[in-house]
Amino acid sequence: MNRILITNGRVIDPAQNLDRVTNLLLEDGFVAAYDAVPTGNERIIEARNKIVAPGLIDLQTQLREPGLEEDETIETGTAAALAGGFTSICCSPETDPPGDTPAGIEFVRQKAMRAGNCHVFPLACVSRNREGEQLAEIGSLVEAGAWGFCDGSRSIGNSDLLRRALEYCAMFGRPILHHAEVAELSRGGVMHEGRVSLVLGLGGMPTEAEDVMVSRDCRLAEATRGKLHLLAVSSIGSLETLRRVRGRGVPITAGISSWNFVFTDDRLKKFDPTFKVNPPLRSAKHVEACLAALADGTIDVISTGHSPRATEKKSLEIDLAEFGMSTLETTLSLVIEHLIAPGVLSWSTALAKLTCNPARIMNLPKGTLAIGADADVIVIDPDVKWTFDAATSRSRSCNSPLAGEQLQGRVSQVIVSGEVKIDR
Repeated sequence: MNRILITNGRVIDPAQNLDRVTNLLLEDGFVAAYDAVPTGNERIIEARNKIVAPGLIDLQTQLREPGLEEDETIETGTAAALAGGFTSICCSPETDPPGDTPAGIEFVRQKAMRAGNCHVFPLACVSRNREGEQLAEIGSLVEAGAWGFCDGSRSIGNSDLLRRALEYCAMFGRPILHHAEVAELSRGGVMHEGRVSLVLGLGGMPTEAEDVMVSRDCRLAEATRGKLHLLAVSSIGSLETLRRVRGRGVPITAGISSWNFVFTDDRLKKFDPTFKVNPPLRSAKHVEACLAALADGTIDVISTGHSPRATEKKSLEIDLAEFGMSTLETTLSLVIEHLIAPGVLSWSTALAKLTCNPARIMNLPKGTLAIGADADVIVIDPDVKWTFDAATSRSRSCNSPLAGEQLQGRVSQVIVSGEVKIDR
């Protein structure tokens, strides 16, 4: 019998509105009991002055395999997820070839199982080859194990295709995760269009590119009653639209990439391609709006936006470098430093956006420490100081601006299905 007893930790489970110091017993891969006492036949994990929480869930991870293994592999990406406290990830079909066939979905599932790190829930393409022209075979992809549908960082400009996709996916109880961007408005841009881009002479990506697409997406979600999740919102306009349509009961949810509540477009002043991301780093007023939207619940989910890129793809002039930032291992620290420590979010609210909210959106049997739930658990040391070292990063790529920086807060233990995967 495999028994683990986590003692004296502050157990926070937003799904149960639970926040108290107690002992948590895990038995044979499941949550077995609270307030348990040691019997001598279990492994003890001392969690005094630490947070015990459900394993984190990410809805926006690029694993890049097959075809783009120079950036990341399923094995390295899932190892990086564990290092950051993520016990479940939904992986984007942003691969070569894209995940638009049952064989492609089965490949990801098998490779993830073989890696034996975190749980991987594959997302399949909405459109064939991510081209936004023909609908993918939704039914057969669901049968193959697709948990949702997404064209990755490519927005679906064809409104009729997205409308039909929402209707089809609703039949199977699957959500569509969409990157909201009007490509015609942002094409050629490398950063947020504003004062900084003007001074630097760099092509701008206007907020209207996001605002217009969010408005369209909201209208289609309202018309079809399909389940639509906006992967990453970042502008004042899109947040105002979301608040307005939520008042009408439109079934649409929204996430934010970790960089959009931390960094501003000022970071591009040194032309560092590490900060070239999509959605782009916005100006301070948009970051402030995002913080307010996180606090008032307009933004449901915090995503890593993990988009690893090989060094040769980022070590170019900024207009030639690819978009992307490696974030799986640092997102939790950013949440602690920039949201919890300043009082923007409580621990319970922040963890809800990383656990039960993404689980609810994706219909995943995860994100809670209720009795009988899968024993996916993390222990967080909220006060530890640590330096993110590119040399020891679990990800294959380290296109992170935080390399060499001192961060606060980190997981000390990560448990997946009752097995200790990380023990610092």
